[in-house]
Amino acid sequence: MAEKPLCMSTQIPHDEDTQRGDSVRCLTTLGHFGFECLPHQLVNQSIQQGFSFNILCVGETGIGKSTLIDTLFNTNLKDKKSSHFYSNVGLKIQTYELQESNVQLKLTVVKTVGYGDQINKEASYQPIVEYVDAQFEAYLQEELKIKRSFIDYHDSRIHVCLYFISPTGHSLKSIDLLTMKNIDNKVNIIPLIAKADTISKNDLQKFKCKIVSELVSNGIQIYQFPTDDETTAQGQLPFAVVGSMDEVKVGKRMVRGRQYPWGVLQVENENHCDFVKLRDMLLCINMEDLKEQTHTQHYERYRCCKLEKMGFTDVGPDNKPLSFQEIYEDKRQKFYDQCQREEEELKQKFMQRVKDKETTFKESEKEASTLV
Repeated sequence: MAEKPLCMSTQIPHDEDTQRGDSVRCLTTLGHFGFECLPHQLVNQSIQQGFSFNILCVGETGIGKSTLIDTLFNTNLKDKKSSHFYSNVGLKIQTYELQESNVQLKLTVVKTVGYGDQINKEASYQPIVEYVDAQFEAYLQEELKIKRSFIDYHDSRIHVCLYFISPTGHSLKSIDLLTMKNIDNKVNIIPLIAKADTISKNDLQKFKCKIVSELVSNGIQIYQFPTDDETTAQGQLPFAVVGSMDEVKVGKRMVRGRQYPWGVLQVENENHCDFVKLRDMLLCINMEDLKEQTHTQHYERYRCCKLEKMGFTDVGPDNKPLSFQEIYEDKRQKFYDQCQREEEELKQKFMQRVKDKETTFKESEKEASTLV
């Protein structure tokens, strides 16, 4: 940071002011002081603690989920290829410790396995919904503990869902619409056209417009980029991406891309695909916003619904605010009263059975005495 001048004035007796005037000397500070250092403190603290980011990749087997993740983080995450022969949709969860310069990142990647391979695809979204909800529930249970430890707690809530769309060039499949409709209120969805190099530029643009139209007509909410300038974010969705870790020679330099008989597709060439736009908007600009939206919108929605189902509310019958303790004491009293009622009912039933037995026993005695 630039050094700041600190001006100090020397006080001169009044009778000498007219002759000598005020003499001012300027000193330069060697560093920052005061509360302007707060941003630097936050940066240093965050770097020491490290960062975490959780990505959900939803797409058919072989559509390029693993390759794109490797390309995004410029590393080989050593993921085994999945089979097409799964009776049900499953999830593969892997966590990696990555470092870039002095920044450490705990990356968790959750990928669908066998997605779209079943004949009946109606329930394909169910394992995804259950997993996302399970991570919300785990965080909620940690919040409700008396002794909480969020510093050591690994937050496994999904921050973004990269939804891979098959490059058919026609329209979204029914499984795509069904899945996104069931998860759009639980996770930030960023739709991607996978293997975009299999479609011509004209067909690709028409396909993008068709997808956006279908998402709107079906009421599917996707992630809204906060830094939308109509050229790098919302106006480009869905991103048409190609992933590759192979280096190909173009002229005198090596680039990541794919070699074809007709030429080379460069992954990081914005004229060839939207990979750079995706990487910038996902990792460089909006990673923290994705995490914030996950907490303030999706998790809060889950938390509110869960507490309402448990009978908690913010206001009483008279529309006056209620504290958590008041609600707890009220529910505790109701539970105690219910136990008392059930206990009393059991006592009454027991006493009635005893009376019935006594009556039966007396009748048997009478019959016995008559026979004698």
